[in-house]
Amino acid sequence: MKNNSLKKITRIALVFCGCALVVSLFVPLWSIYLTAPQYPEGLAMYLWPNKITGEYEIINGLNHYIGMKTIHPDDFWEFKVLPYALGFFAFLCFLTAFLNRKIWLYLTLVLFLIFGVAFMVDFWLWEYDYGHNLDPTAPIIVPGMSYQPPLIGFKQLLNFGAYSYPNIGGGIMFGVALILAILAFIEYRKPKQSEL
Repeated sequence: MKNNSLKKITRIALVFCGCALVVSLFVPLWSIYLTAPQYPEGLAMYLWPNKITGEYEIINGLNHYIGMKTIHPDDFWEFKVLPYALGFFAFLCFLTAFLNRKIWLYLTLVLFLIFGVAFMVDFWLWEYDYGHNLDPTAPIIVPGMSYQPPLIGFKQLLNFGAYSYPNIGGGIMFGVALILAILAFIEYRKPKQSEL
């Protein structure tokens, strides 16, 4: 009979991943940072699992001139789902460690990767709509110009430099995905044992 149980270190790492995902519920997931000559100190906006903080009201005021939508936390359905999704995956990590079976580790990895890809695609789609769906009656119109922020990295938007990068929570999510992938690889490569 094949040994389908997990290594002790794998189970410890799963508990660590679960705890890390619990932490991600209480810290920002993503940061968007804008710099410009008139704002040398920069303007920051932080996306949490259930809210937006930072200077997004000032950003709204600036974006009005080029016809971009105003940002309102109530417009994001994701804030109603993300806390439960992160809580679910934290629970799944704990459950996998408790059940001590490889199949649960593989299932956790696959589901978390699907969630992570969906999260990034959804964020990119929001940024695309935010940067392309402009008010045609805006005071300033630059023909052919769009203002989609970068998903990750830097992009120049007129006189503003836009930076987008994971914050603590986003780093935790990437880290958990990497740890789960490494654990699954190690467990898959673990020599098969037979019970006598």
